[in-house]
This record gives sequence, C-alpha cells and structure tokens, in this order.
Amino acid sequence: MDQTLAGRTALVTGSTSGIGLGIAELFAAAGARVMLNGLGTPEAIAAARARVAEASGGAEPPVSQADLSTAAGVRAMCDDARAALSRVDILVNNAGIQFVSPVVEFPEEKWELILAVNLSAAFHATKALLPGMLAQGWGRIVNIASAHGLVASPFKAAYVAAKHGVVGLTKTVALEVAETQVTCNAICPGFVRTPLAEVQVTRLAEQHGVSEAVALREHLLAKQPSKRWVEVEEVARMALYLCGPGSGAVNGAALSIDGGWAAG
Repeated sequence: MDQTLAGRTALVTGSTSGIGLGIAELFAAAGARVMLNGLGTPEAIAAARARVAEASGGAEPPVSQADLSTAAGVRAMCDDARAALSRVDILVNNAGIQFVSPVVEFPEEKWELILAVNLSAAFHATKALLPGMLAQGWGRIVNIASAHGLVASPFKAAYVAAKHGVVGLTKTVALEVAETQVTCNAICPGFVRTPLAEVQVTRLAEQHGVSEAVALREHLLAKQPSKRWVEVEEVARMALYLCGPGSGAVNGAALSIDGGWAAG
C-alpha cells in the first residue's frame, strides 16, 4: 500500500462527495489521517465515511458539518479538526457551490453566498490553520480552484470571480511562506466527472434535443479541447503529489488539469 502520507493529517473541505471525497479517499489510502467536511443526508455522509475507512483500512474518519458560508463556521471546523487529529498538516480547500445567471439578473444573495463558500472559506481556514503549520515546521495548503480561476465564461460571474480570487489568495500565501517548509498551491480543473456534473449532461441533452454523448462533447465540453471528462482520480493524484515528497519547490502554482482549456 502507498504510504506517501504516512503520519500526516489532512482536513479536506467539501469532502462528502465529488472531488473532495476522491481526494480524501486517496489521502487515506496513502496513510494520512483525514477529517471530512461537508453537507448531505445522514446516509450520504455515512457512505462517504465508509469509503474513506475502506481506503485506509482503518476506522471511519471524523466529519464536520460546519457552515462554511460564515467565518465562525469555518473556525469551528478548524477547531474540530485540531481536536480530532491533534494537528493539521494538510489543508485542502475544496468546498464550492455554483449558480448561473446573467450579471444583470444575478441575485445578490447568490453572489454573496458563492464568494463566501468558494473564496472566503479558503481564506478563513488558511488563517486559522497556517500558524500551526508554521510552528510545526511543515504544511501543505491545496486550493481547488478551477479553469474558471484562469479564464472566464459568461453567466458565471460569482463563480469566476471567486475562483480568480482563490488563485490570487494562493499566490499571496505562497509568497508569505516562501522561506518556510509550508507551500500553498492551486489546482485548476476543467469539467470533472462527478454525479452533479453528469446531471448537467442529461439536462443539456433534453434542452437541445440531442443525445447525451453529443450534449457532453458539443455543449458541456465545448471549451475543453480533450473532449473528455477530467476524472476525480486525476485531480486527487495531483493533490497527492503536492502534499508528498519531492514537491517542496512547487509553491504559488495554479496547475491546470483541464484537457487543454486554459491553453486556448
């Protein structure tokens, strides 16, 4: 079994499903003690905990259902993580939400919520946990941004603004810790195959009266030159590399994993 992260501890936000759960599973399989965070039904959370436990071959991980739309909620999650894990070596800021609308019709409450969850939560978690990493002499912060942290699309004003902000936050933190053994990097995925994303394909197929294969290639993945999904495991493996040995010189990077999208 890969023990790349043996002895390390990790908090992964938004990890009861999708990309975050994939990262938590891979980290657990690599030997890390992981704390989950996220929302969902009791059944869904129990299933996520069971998957991570199976990956680690050990006990089910602790989970925080803190509200990441508030600074107090983020701080509570970080307190829970320190209590459950004793310390936090690795922070993966992954939690995110989306809403699509023209700017002139964009609900102000949606703008505030998306910036709070997608951007401010990463700031508050970093502020809470970075001092411990510096004190212990080692740490890794991985921010899951997006291709939309590098390029824009119409109708996604809040998401694009937040993800650009995540990339900027990443660079700033990286410069502040540059002479330490802490690094801060961002991963910028394109469209990743998750259950929520696959639902979009079904909706697009119905909207345009085409097959799901055509909807995926010609509509959802129109800007992704590879014309295929990014897989959750591909994102997780990039996160594992950033937290494993041999990655210490990678700092302040915004790493694309988008099938060539940002290259266009």
